[in-house]
Amino acid sequence: MTLLITIILFAIVFDFINGFHDAANSIATVVASKVLTPLQAVIWAALFNFVAFFIAKYIIGDFGIADTVSKTVLPAFITLPVILSGLVAAIIWNLVTWWFGIPSSSSHTLIGGFSGAAIAYGGFHSIDRGVIGLIAVFIVVAPFLGMIGGTVITILTLHIAKKAKPRNAERWFRRLQLVSSALLSVGHGLNDSQKVMGIIGVALISFNTTVDPDTLPSWLQLSDMHHIHDWVPLACFTAIAAGTMSGGWKIMKTMGHKITKLSTGEGFCAQAAGALTLFVTEILKVPVSTTHVITGSIMGVGAVKRLSAVRWGVTINLLWAWILTIPVSALLAAIVYFLIQTFF
Repeated sequence: MTLLITIILFAIVFDFINGFHDAANSIATVVASKVLTPLQAVIWAALFNFVAFFIAKYIIGDFGIADTVSKTVLPAFITLPVILSGLVAAIIWNLVTWWFGIPSSSSHTLIGGFSGAAIAYGGFHSIDRGVIGLIAVFIVVAPFLGMIGGTVITILTLHIAKKAKPRNAERWFRRLQLVSSALLSVGHGLNDSQKVMGIIGVALISFNTTVDPDTLPSWLQLSDMHHIHDWVPLACFTAIAAGTMSGGWKIMKTMGHKITKLSTGEGFCAQAAGALTLFVTEILKVPVSTTHVITGSIMGVGAVKRLSAVRWGVTINLLWAWILTIPVSALLAAIVYFLIQTFF
């Protein structure tokens, strides 16, 4: 029981870190274009991170991404030490990348950690290669979709607003950017909170197979991800919103200024494209990186002005961080797993 509670606490801590690590995704453009101050922006984003719970619960009707994450490792190889090792590795990598201001993917960090610990325990046949392969493919597909969306929405917006007076256009885009920022924060909450839900869910299911479920309090009983208790999503969505409230200024600097400079209109286009991409992946039940999506969207918006407006050297460095996240997290998790097995 102690190990299970420890895992739940570590999962919530990871979700909190995810919030401040990825806060920049939702608010970088709205801050860079000076529509909101940093403090106003994090409050705005955190509110809609939490609103995402009600959308998933009462409008979408399920937590499909949580179910997908829970299937990355085959059930026979899911143990509490494996889950704990994956979480510890994910927390370490998230903190390292946050410290250096690298907008890596919290999503792929968690999935890489979970998979790496399982491989250390049972070998490569312990993971579902189909699920992992799908997630890996979307490392490329998600930012590409964001880039296409950013390009198309920018072109359409420029066409619609071409006859507008600059002052009127600026006023409308400031209002629209608040809407697009809110939608992006909803997408962030929908996508990222559910990944931790999947981890807590498999931990509960694994624990229930080792004890008599009737001896457990009802809130710890679980045999199927589709019947997960409400306290799990509520805890996860609350943690990510609280994390967003704490900010993420180093990564915001990279996202808001280093890739390309954004006006209010361009900020709206980038956020709208990012939100649309996240909603599509939510429907497909594919866990993607909000970091990858919004970065691709910003690149697409910048490229409409001219290709040289995008600082491609920065994006190449980001690409390396994206590629390395899963294998590095997996290796860290394997090391943590062996340490736990050796000393505990």
